[in-house]
Order: sequence, then C-alpha cells, then structure tokens
Amino acid sequence: MQLGSSPSSSSFSCFSWSSCLFKHTDFLSLSLSLSLSLSLSLYIYIYIYIYVYIYIYIFLACSYICRKVYALDVVGRIPAELQNLTYLTNLHLAQNYLTGPFPAFIGNLTGLQYLSVGTNALSGGIPKELGKLTNLLSLSIATNNFSGPLPLELGNLTKLQQLYVSSCGASGEFPSTISGLKNLKTLWLINNNFTGKIPDFSRTNITSLRMQGNSFEGPIPSGLSRMTNMVDLRISDIQKGSSSLAFISNLTSLSTLILRNCKISDIIPSNFSQYTSLQKLDLSFNNLMGQLPQSLFNLNLLSHLFLGNNNLSGSLPANKSVTLLNIDLSYNQLAGSFPSWASQQNLKLNLVANNFVIGSSNSSVLPSGLNCLQRDIPCNRGAPIYSSFAVKCGGNKTITASDGTLYEIDNQILTTASYYVTETNKWAVSTVGSFSDASNADYILYSSSQFTNTLESELYQTARISPSSLRYYGLGLQNGNYTVKLHFAETQILDPPTWKSNGRRIFDIYIQSIVEEKNHTSSVTPKLVPHRK
Repeated sequence: MQLGSSPSSSSFSCFSWSSCLFKHTDFLSLSLSLSLSLSLSLYIYIYIYIYVYIYIYIFLACSYICRKVYALDVVGRIPAELQNLTYLTNLHLAQNYLTGPFPAFIGNLTGLQYLSVGTNALSGGIPKELGKLTNLLSLSIATNNFSGPLPLELGNLTKLQQLYVSSCGASGEFPSTISGLKNLKTLWLINNNFTGKIPDFSRTNITSLRMQGNSFEGPIPSGLSRMTNMVDLRISDIQKGSSSLAFISNLTSLSTLILRNCKISDIIPSNFSQYTSLQKLDLSFNNLMGQLPQSLFNLNLLSHLFLGNNNLSGSLPANKSVTLLNIDLSYNQLAGSFPSWASQQNLKLNLVANNFVIGSSNSSVLPSGLNCLQRDIPCNRGAPIYSSFAVKCGGNKTITASDGTLYEIDNQILTTASYYVTETNKWAVSTVGSFSDASNADYILYSSSQFTNTLESELYQTARISPSSLRYYGLGLQNGNYTVKLHFAETQILDPPTWKSNGRRIFDIYIQSIVEEKNHTSSVTPKLVPHRK
C-alpha cells in the first residue's frame, strides 16, 4: 500500500508571525502612547491617520517582506497571537513542522476563505470550532497526526468547495453533515481509518472524489450514479459488501476512474464507447468476469488500463487505440493468440499469470520469459536447479554480503505494466501501477545515505518501487523449507523536524499468495519469514 498525500490548496498571500505580527504589535503600542497626551479631537484625527498607516504598512509588509509561511520548515506550535488577525482571509501554513494541537481559537478567524495546515505534525483532536468558519471555500488538514473523528460541525461550512483530509489520522464514521454540502466540488479523504457505510455524496456537486485506503464498508451507493459531473472518481479497499458497475453508467464525463479492491462482482460493460473523456481506468483486484470488450480498447483518450487480479477470460481484443500504451491484464484467465498491437513500440503490457501458450511462433512478440510466468510457472517445473537466490532490488551491480550471500543485479527498466525474467530463468520480477498525478515518476530510487544497524549499507542504496503491486518470483527452486529474508530501509521520508518527515510507508507482504505481514512499516531490520515451497 502506497500513502498519498493530498496537495494543499492553491498558494495564497500568507502571514508570517515572525515579522508581520511583531510589526503590527509595535504600531498598536505607538498608537496608544500617542493618544494619551492628545486632546479628544486631535486624538481621533491622529488615531485614524495612524490606523490607516498601520493598515497600509502591514499590507506592504506582508506582501513584500514576509511573503509566506508555506514550505519553510517552521518548527513549533501555532502561536496564540494569530487569533488577533480577525480580518485574515488566507492562511497557508502547509509543509512545515508545526506540532501540538490545532488551536480552537482558529474558529475566531471568521473571515477566512482559504485555510491550509496540511503536511505538518499537528496532533490531538480536530477542533469543532472549524465549523464557525462559514466563509471557507477551501480547507486542508491533510498529512498530520490528528486522532478521532471529523467534527460534525464541518457540515456548517456551506460555502466550502474543497476539502482535503487525506492522511490526517481521522477515524470513525464519516459525518453525514459533510456529505450534504451542496457547493463541495473536491473531496479527498485518502489513507485514514474511516469506517461504516460509504457516504452518499449525490447531494453535492463533487467533480473530484478520492476515497482510497480507508475501512469503508460496501456496497458502493447507487446514488453516485446521479453525480454526472464527476471527472475524477477514486475508491479502493472496501472491507465488506459486494458491488456492481451499474452506478457508473451515467458518469460519462469521467477522465479518471479507479475502483481498486472494491469487491466488485460483474462483467465489464460493452458500451464503454460513451466514456469519451476517459484517460485512466483501474478496476484491478476485484471479481470481474467475462471477456474484454473491444469498445474499451478503442477509446481515443485512454492511456492507462489496469484490470489485473480479476477472473477475466477469452482472448485479447483484435485492435486498440494508439494512445493506450499502459495495459495490465496480469492474474486473469486469458488465453489465445497475441494480436499485432502486442508488439507496438513503447507499449507496456503485463500478461503475467494467465493461460497463454507461448512457443517459437509467438515468443518474439513480447519480452522474453513470459512463458515462465504463466499459471503453474512451467519453467524448470519437475527439474529444480536452485535452492536459494538473492536480489539487490534496483541495483546495477552485484554485492557480496558479509555472510557470503551474493545479491544479483536488478536494473531493468520496469514501469507501469512490466516484467523481467533473468536469462538463466532463475528469478523474475513483475511491477504494476502508475503514480497518482506523476506521469514521469521513477520506479527505481537511489540514495547515497549510510544506514545504521547493518554491515551492508550499500545494499539499501537502491530500491525498486511500485504504486500497486511488486512481485518477485523464484523459478526452479527445490521443494523444502525456506526462510525468506526481506531487507527494508526508509530512504525518502527524512528524520524530523522537517515537513519531509511527515509521512508513513505501510504495505502488505504476500508469499505464495498468503498474507504473511499486514500493514508493515519499513525498517532496516531484515524480516524473516519461514515458508515452505
């Protein structure tokens, strides 16, 4: 599982308490000291003059001196003096290392239209006083360490258009008061622990809804079918209940549709030609049956198609659009011959774990070794030739560890839907998925860091990453009892205090399709998993 984070709302003119606030206080003191020695009429005149001067000076100071508090790695708590800025409309404190509670006095800043404290280290409960900010258009509390439910009072924000609460630590049932905000257009609530039924947002005007990585229960509400302006819909990891694809029949404006691991049992509709704006479709890890519709592969704008880990059967469609260059059909029941488009240049096509018969007549169509990665993995079956193997993930050279283990090179370029089998058919790797909103992401990471608690620091300086699934296969291993040693180290999320330390990496570990470790967090300590092949 890859943790997202929500971006903060748009950049605004920001307030820095380290300079602007102190200047403001100094001027107020000057105004008071002058007024003590003046007559009433003269005092009114000078007070008005000074007040105007204060206003102009603060405006210029905040516009040209302070600039922003965004992404400055400011460390500390949100200062109480901030509550004096009652005319503030934009407060953008994202990407710092603010700690402690989110103060309740924030509810006194009733002029706020844009508020972002995203990507900090704030903790405690989410203040119900946020419900007093009835002029808010955009609110982001994403990527923090809050606990407890979202306050019901957020339903008072009737002007709200954007709400980002991804990875903020919230839990419990999602408030029905929020699902009734009619002006809401963007709602991201990724990677929290929301429970209960999936809310019905059909009373809103949401065009972008992201609900991945929670603990919602199905089925997906049929009311979503009325949200015909939806452009971006992403739901995943539903815990209970079974759903169908019937609710998407009217959502023809979609450009991105992700329904991954949603317990959907259905066939893929044959009328996909009506989704003329669709660019990315992910229906992986469900129970889709039947054949692949030709209309889906003909969509002119579709570039990414992920249908892996279903129960699809039949053959590949005879044609596809030239724009469809990323296709994952792994872990299905597909068979038959390969169409001519399968050898298209720049095509990323993953057909691992299907029922294709690959011989001399069609072995050159796709990258070599696919025959070893069909169901039952036929290579070396019945004639095992290895008892161990080790891989330096993403590495461009072999490494011999202090215990004598030889870690082999693993530097093949694998991206959205790819696989690789070694020339000796000893081991293989398969990767699937595209990084959200990052079209040119790297799938191998490099680090020059030195790691403690290990004699092989170099072993951790490369890593292969994947936003959906990453699988390694041992081919031709002898039967017997094995210990699988997995090495992890965090190379991207930095140590505090910095906003770049505000993140978690949580994932599941499967061996032979069995969950051996759930919600694992990266650690330099090797993970030992006894297993029998």
